[in-house]
Amino acid sequence: MSRVAIATCTGENVDPDTPVLLAALHDNGLDATLCVWDDPAVDWDSFDLTVIRSTWDYTSRHLEFLEWAKSVPRLYNPYEVVRYSVDKHYLGDLATRGHRVVTSFFADVGTEARFPEGDFVVKPSVGAGSMEAARYSSYQSEDAAHHVRRLHDMGRDALIQPYVASVDERGERALVFIDGQFSHAMTKGAMLNVSQLDRNALFRWEQMSRAEAEPDALALAIDVLEGLGFELLYARVDLVWTPEGWALMELELVEPSLFLSFDEQAPQRLARAIKARS
Repeated sequence: MSRVAIATCTGENVDPDTPVLLAALHDNGLDATLCVWDDPAVDWDSFDLTVIRSTWDYTSRHLEFLEWAKSVPRLYNPYEVVRYSVDKHYLGDLATRGHRVVTSFFADVGTEARFPEGDFVVKPSVGAGSMEAARYSSYQSEDAAHHVRRLHDMGRDALIQPYVASVDERGERALVFIDGQFSHAMTKGAMLNVSQLDRNALFRWEQMSRAEAEPDALALAIDVLEGLGFELLYARVDLVWTPEGWALMELELVEPSLFLSFDEQAPQRLARAIKARS
């Protein structure tokens, strides 16, 4: 029986997807173990495969995380994918490739931030979900500058994007892919309309709902993924609606929530894809 490590972070019931994924892996004849990625007691060499899932505490020490990912044999998504997509500077690369991307300004450590007109968002270039992200209006530029300085003081680059107003009404469209094939779509409701203290696990989960994938949204997501040339066990493409059409907000290839519990067949799809690699 193949042994599979599911990499997570410290905490109880970290990811609602974990129970359904472990059950599906068991159903497919795999011996799956939940392992904390920075636990020195874990022997990663003893597993036939390691799958990154809910390693959500790495963002403030992503270089350590990259070293870990590089050291783990038979990792999915592979280290090359992790290295490319762990930092949202990849948005600049995707824009250069001709994809429609939400306008992104980077204020790297040691540089001054510049802010767009109207409402905008400041967040770390290496981040998970809406953690350390905040929405500002143009008259709050000093507050936003303080946010950037705080990130810089922690050694973290900042990403600044115009706030996309459609998120308040229609949310983001999250398209989940498993083994290179579209699996299911979700609506992610607005997160930055409440304070960070109020963005607890229950609030985040209540903002999620199933959706139908619009053909033009799906076409954009497929185009982005195919252009990368990576072998992907899973991917999540987050899009927002703009006056020009769908635009890429984030490309989640490292540890995205896949919302497996919202789709009856998704856990089995992922388990079969894992089994095929083990």
